[in-house]
Amino acid sequence: MSLVKLLRKKNKKLLFTTPSHSQKFFIFHKFRQFYKYDISETDAYDPQAALHRAQERASKIYGTKHTYFLTNGSTSGIIASVLACTQKGDRVLIWKNSHPSHLNAVKLSGCEPVFYELPILKDWGIPESVNPDFVDVKGVKAVIVTSPSYEGIFSDIRELKKVCEKNNAYLIVDEAHGALYPFSEKLPQSAVKIADFTIQSLHKTAGGLNPTALLHVNCDIKADEALSMINTTSPSYPLLASIEANINFLNSERGRKKLDNLIETIKNLKNNITNVDFGGDDITKILIRHKNMSGYELSEMLYDKYNIEDEKTNSKSTMLLCGIGTDTKKLERLFRALREIEKRPFSSGKS
Repeated sequence: MSLVKLLRKKNKKLLFTTPSHSQKFFIFHKFRQFYKYDISETDAYDPQAALHRAQERASKIYGTKHTYFLTNGSTSGIIASVLACTQKGDRVLIWKNSHPSHLNAVKLSGCEPVFYELPILKDWGIPESVNPDFVDVKGVKAVIVTSPSYEGIFSDIRELKKVCEKNNAYLIVDEAHGALYPFSEKLPQSAVKIADFTIQSLHKTAGGLNPTALLHVNCDIKADEALSMINTTSPSYPLLASIEANINFLNSERGRKKLDNLIETIKNLKNNITNVDFGGDDITKILIRHKNMSGYELSEMLYDKYNIEDEKTNSKSTMLLCGIGTDTKKLERLFRALREIEKRPFSSGKS
């Protein structure tokens, strides 16, 4: 039985157990269905067995040795990966400006952080991809790489894996922003079948609830013990079930078609825009720059004049994040705004 079916099953037992709302007392009525599905581990329910089966099915879908469902975001996957493959005193190589979870994972494991830096793409104001020439893997136990970057810059994971293998180092890939990659050949190649550990956030681009995520393991190390050290013993089964449903949707014909339509819609709309340049390796991250405006000015105009808020901006460029839930109307509104901006008289003294 799947997690989703288990939560829908009517229980005839009288439970004097947690959770104390008993699936009937709804403090917040808008979440009525969530309360009904919020169960605990009892003889009447066996959610752990269903979760184990769901994770095994997910592992087959992704082609990994192990896939774990996470309800504390990619942060928990990063920390568990480092805890699983290192020992106290080991050295771990991380990007100097990486997500805080990378350094926190190293600290929690009792390891020594070693930092690498990335050059900045001057025309865009964003970091370059992680090139093997930028990382000195000698003497480290693990390397953490962010790919894709927040702005959609993709690194060659296969080449990085080769370098790590030569130096007996584990490769951990923070693919938080690449959860859609395994489901379309039109997107960059996912690290899930290449890296030792790959972490993805379903809530960022794949339509999942905050803070659902996945940890994929492709080496001989299991992450069960590491995850038990940082996870609660009272998990949210509604969130875990949503992960199962999320993966099944992405892997379905309907899900893949929706993703393909998203990619094609963005491609077609881009062809009608001449006043901005598009950058990045991931088409679902609409990275743009305008020859007459700074990134901040473009962001401000989109927000003030067109009620469009971007995801991230710097002095050179602006990035608007799309995902499986981004519909055609939303995209058409954005591109209409970009076309109209071209017609607006504008002069800027800022860089």
